[in-house]
Formats: sequence, structure tokens, C-alpha cells
Amino acid sequence: VLTILGNSAVLATAVRRSSLLKSPELLTVNLAVADIGMAISMYPLAIASAWNHAWLGGDASCIYYALMGFLFGVCSMMTLCAMAVIRFLVTNSSKSNSNKITKNTVRVLITFIWLYSLLWAILPLVGWGYYGPEPFGISCTIAWSKFHNSSNGFSFILSMFLLCTVLPALTIVACYLGIAWKVHKAYQEIQNIDRIPHAAKLEKKLTLMAVLISVGFLSSWTPYAAASFWSIFNSSHSLQPIVTLLPCLFAKSSTAYNPFIYYIFSKTFRREIKQLQCCCGWRVHFFSTDNSAENPVSMMWSG
Repeated sequence: VLTILGNSAVLATAVRRSSLLKSPELLTVNLAVADIGMAISMYPLAIASAWNHAWLGGDASCIYYALMGFLFGVCSMMTLCAMAVIRFLVTNSSKSNSNKITKNTVRVLITFIWLYSLLWAILPLVGWGYYGPEPFGISCTIAWSKFHNSSNGFSFILSMFLLCTVLPALTIVACYLGIAWKVHKAYQEIQNIDRIPHAAKLEKKLTLMAVLISVGFLSSWTPYAAASFWSIFNSSHSLQPIVTLLPCLFAKSSTAYNPFIYYIFSKTFRREIKQLQCCCGWRVHFFSTDNSAENPVSMMWSG
């Protein structure tokens, strides 16, 4: 519910501000599309299977679920990687060079991200790698246990791990460390904090928001990655079902965090949220972040 409502608000805001969106903000929209796509295509089936205490459907629904999870998961990871690289380029370039990152450039990049994610998602369908059920039985994903059982599974999991996880994660970390060093050096040169330009403060705020988005995603998926790698080198039966279930649920929660981060750090997003009108007529009261608690702001949610 939080994922669908929050990311729907992000997309509705983007539509309202479509003519004012900057190039990097298109990646934020793409991340919201991936998050809401994962929630709509996967979560209902997982919830129904949980209530059923067993996976609903058969092999076809299992493959579908795993494919959607892999597609949207890789897309989110690569989008975060692209966001980090672009923020690094913008921070370390002059204003004239930063303007070269046009909307068309970002659109081409987003298209490449989706094609790259789709390629990896369909590879198990054409014979390289496998999809299969999770150890706790109410979810499906990559068959991690095939790592040692066949050279096919070994090569796929190793390649996927390097190109879809390790390399993007290292790129994200390297870019934000480079940005942090750049900002640190820039602030050292300014003795009086009151003289820091507004543009520099805004740049620092945008970078912090991007860092938190990346940290939230990586932190959510780290326990699941740890449990998956354990099943690579050990029998999946060596872990209790609850031990494999909780990391999976925590990983899925990553789709709900970003709208809250946008709301905290972006005045524009807060202002647009308060102006959204819901066709269903649901009225939600929020307290203004700029006024006292005695002056609630009436807001209409956009569906």
C-alpha cells in the first residue's frame, strides 16, 4: 500500500511538472516506475501465497514472479548507478559541461537500462541460468542452489553477481565518495558558512537525498543477498524458513522508502503533494512543514 500510494504520488507530481523536470529527475521517475511495477506485478501473488501457506499456481506463475522480480530489481539497481554517475559528473563539472546532460541523453540511458534488465531477466528462459522457488516456499527467484549443481548455473550466477550487483554497487560507492571529497574540499575553502552559495547548499542537499536512496536500497537487499549466498555454498535446508523469509520481505520493503525521502528533502515535492487532487475525493489532512501544528493543511491525494 505504501509503495503504490507513495510512488503514485511521485509519478503524479512528475506529470504535473513534466515541462519543468530536469534531466536527472527523469531517473527518479524511472525508479518510481520500477518500484510500482514490482509492487503491482509481484506483491499480490506473494500475499495470496502467504495466506495460502503455499505457492499459488505452478511453474508458470513461479517463473513469471521470478522474472518480474529480476527485471525490476536489476532496473532499480542500474537506475541508482546511473543517478550516482550523473550526480558525480554534475558535481565535478563546470556549469556549461553539466548542461550537456540533456533529457534526450537521459532518455537514451533509461532505454538502455530497461533493455539491459530485460536481457538478464530472459536469459534463464532461454537456457542460461534457472528460476525456482525460495526455500520457504511462497516466493520464487533465481535458483541459487544451482551454483554448484551445474556449470550453467555457476556461470550465470557468477556473471549476474559481478555485472548486476558488484560492479553497480562499487560504482555507486565510488561516485558518492568522490562527491563527498569534492564537497568537503569546497567547504574547506569557505571559512564563513554564511557565505556558502545557495547553489552549493542545494547541490549538497540533492546529493544527500541521492545517497539516502542508494543506502536504503542497498541496505534492504543486503540481508537477502547474504541469505542467497549462504544457499550457494550450503544446503538451503540448513537455514530455518523464517531466516530466509525475513530478508526477502525486508528486500521488498525497499520500494516504499523513496517517496518519504523525497518528501523530507524536497520542498517542491511537498508543495506538489499538497496540491494534488484525488478523483475519488479522499481528503487527507497533513500538517504543514512550514507552519505550526495548529495550522493543518488540507490536501487531496492524487490516485
